[in-house]
Amino acid sequence: MIKTFCGVDTSKQHLDARIVPGEAFARFANDAAGIAKLAAFCAEHKADLVVMEATGGFERLAFTLLWEAGVACAIVNPRSVRQYAEAMGFLEKTDRIDAFVIAHFARNKDLKPTLPASKNQCRLKGLVVRLRQLTDDLVVNQQRRRQVEDDEIRATFDEIIALFKRQSRRLEGEIASLIDDDPLWAVLNETFRTVKGVADRTVARIMAELPEIGTYDNKAIAKLVGLAPLANDSGKKNGKRSIRGGRSGVRSILVLVAGTARRYDDSLADFHRRLTAAGKPKMVVRVALAHKLLVRLNAKARDARAQYANAT
Repeated sequence: MIKTFCGVDTSKQHLDARIVPGEAFARFANDAAGIAKLAAFCAEHKADLVVMEATGGFERLAFTLLWEAGVACAIVNPRSVRQYAEAMGFLEKTDRIDAFVIAHFARNKDLKPTLPASKNQCRLKGLVVRLRQLTDDLVVNQQRRRQVEDDEIRATFDEIIALFKRQSRRLEGEIASLIDDDPLWAVLNETFRTVKGVADRTVARIMAELPEIGTYDNKAIAKLVGLAPLANDSGKKNGKRSIRGGRSGVRSILVLVAGTARRYDDSLADFHRRLTAAGKPKMVVRVALAHKLLVRLNAKARDARAQYANAT
């Protein structure tokens, strides 16, 4: 049972740490030397778990190095912490107060460690993110090129577009090799592709951004992605249900792919027709299709993981 928590407020330059229960507080530099001192601080105060907010990357080095030093860590949603702080009456906001609130939030939620991703998982996620950035940049520059009539100016766009295309092809090859070289990923890749409409980039996005697929039940995975309709009922009122939160990257690709998959899958096509005939709004239909596709992929991943485990 975790008894002592260390809340850490992270920024680009500093790590502000507060031990709960207790009064111990210290500030460290957000670099390797400072993180080593933070690990020693946690050991001195016998902290069972270090808790940090997801702050757009400033927490990554500390999370990685603390785990390497044998210090268990967890990452929490900053919005949840802020709502908790306001509910508890902490309207002020300073680094010291934030560290204290994070620790108290973790203690009351009885948080468990967030296991670090493997090197291959981090590599895959990085490659997928960069490929998506290149794709977005490619589309923008192609649109700009179409708006230009001067041949010399167009030539400058041609150079950039050619570069983006070369880099995209190289990244696609690296992603494919990374997936093929991992036995479990190779099995999941083959499994996902049995659903027509699910191709290379969709598989890569799912594996990079939703590594939990196949390990959660259908309701949990839908909520994790943000495709689970959330209840809004009170007394006799049955409020309109909507989706919120979750992993927007995976959700957006599933919404897009589900529209393609229904062209090849009769059950998805029938589901789409029923919802449309019932007068459901287009976005509701698209989300429902994405939810159905996610549940199907999750079930296939669960079976594939079980078969892989039995085979090994």
